[in-house]
Amino acid sequence: MDANCGLCARGATWIARNDTEEKFRIVPVQSDLGAALLRHYGMDPEDPLSWLYIENGVAHTSLDAIIRVGREFGGIWKMLGVFNVFPRGAQDSLYGVMARNRYKFMGRKSFCDLPDPRIQSRVLR
Repeated sequence: MDANCGLCARGATWIARNDTEEKFRIVPVQSDLGAALLRHYGMDPEDPLSWLYIENGVAHTSLDAIIRVGREFGGIWKMLGVFNVFPRGAQDSLYGVMARNRYKFMGRKSFCDLPDPRIQSRVLR
């Protein structure tokens, strides 16, 4: 996740609040580890579309990643699967619009600076 993005800060909070089994870890793309993971999976750490969810060694990106996280959380969050009605190209386009405009839509906020210990315990740098 982009450590300086307001949307990503909300996403980190969402993960910390809903991941009751504490399975998820969050890695800022600005960190050495984040950049290395993105490069390993063929992504550009400088690209605003670089959001990655790794599940059993398989990389998922874009809305597909968000849908999979929602499925993992279960309950109401499974409803994120509604985006599967769109073809992958449309999902990627929708995600791309949000990702490219994330600072304009949601501002800047560092999730690395959020005081919530539930978030900080999941951030790998």
